[in-house]
Amino acid sequence: MLEDFMNRTFLGNTIFNYLVSAALFLAAVGILYIVRAFIIKKARLLAGKTTTTVDDFLIDTISRRLIPLMYVIAFYLSIGRLSFGKTLSRWITGIFIVLVSVFIVRFLVSVIEYLLDLMWEKKEKESSGQGVPRAIVTFVKIILYTVALLIVFDNMGVQITALITGLGIGGVAIALAAQAILGDLFSYFTIFFDRPFEVGDFIKVGEFRGTVEHIGIKTSRVRSLSGEELVFSNTDLTNSRLQNYGKMMDRRVIFQIGVTYDTPLEKLQNIQSIVKDIIDRTDKAEYERVHFHSFGDFSLNYEIVYLVLSNDYLHYMNVRHSVNMELVERFRDEGIEFAFPTQTIELQGGPAAGN
Repeated sequence: MLEDFMNRTFLGNTIFNYLVSAALFLAAVGILYIVRAFIIKKARLLAGKTTTTVDDFLIDTISRRLIPLMYVIAFYLSIGRLSFGKTLSRWITGIFIVLVSVFIVRFLVSVIEYLLDLMWEKKEKESSGQGVPRAIVTFVKIILYTVALLIVFDNMGVQITALITGLGIGGVAIALAAQAILGDLFSYFTIFFDRPFEVGDFIKVGEFRGTVEHIGIKTSRVRSLSGEELVFSNTDLTNSRLQNYGKMMDRRVIFQIGVTYDTPLEKLQNIQSIVKDIIDRTDKAEYERVHFHSFGDFSLNYEIVYLVLSNDYLHYMNVRHSVNMELVERFRDEGIEFAFPTQTIELQGGPAAGN
């Protein structure tokens, strides 16, 4: 009686075959449950005690991405001994390939996004960043899902050779039509990975100067000193000789002053100590040197060099202002006169007319 029941056929398969397939699937589910409930849980506890985040990421990704994939594979293998019609078998295989492709792509995207985050975090230790731009992750997703879709079509019997050829021709046409846009897109990737500048940096591009406010996929926006917004294509920025003042650790100030030729020697000798004292007492200024530089047409010239220990332009100008004002005041107190263009005309009288 039981044997007759087990051998009864339903949809082309015996009940015994259905029960065996169900048992295999339940056994696989039980093993996966044990792996998730005990092994992965224990591994997660151990990973929480380490300082690195790599093990946490791997365990979390396996739990969220690969374990569900194992359920799909277990179900597909468990029904492999069952006989279905050609059409239904094709559909089941197609659905299985689609699910496997989706899970694999999601796993790869997670890994790539994590690696990009690690790289970005490493660079952020030296500068401020805003995380991995979503555009790069989206671009990676498009590529991976396109490849996965072609693999699915190929496994379902679709002739993809003609499709790839058509996509290739269409891609060339699109690339030619959108050459400028693609150029800006790849320049955006160059800016992202190489980071010649970032948001908040003060840069000079040609004759234009300003602070970077936004870095987009096609264009980047810079706020100029006079207040207007400058829009540059990313290609223009990567092809230009760009000066990034935001990467400066300090600013070097070099300038000359001239004093009159009739300045006494002892006062000339005091100029070096006077300037050094002014710079040493100025906040975020570091004295480098002061030398009697040259004899000018109407002045004795001193060259002054010091550092402003900040990359902020406003602070740099405030320090220069403070140093210059102190120089004027101290020279006035010491009786040292700044030189300015002068001419001395010597009149020599001759013998009186008629003598």
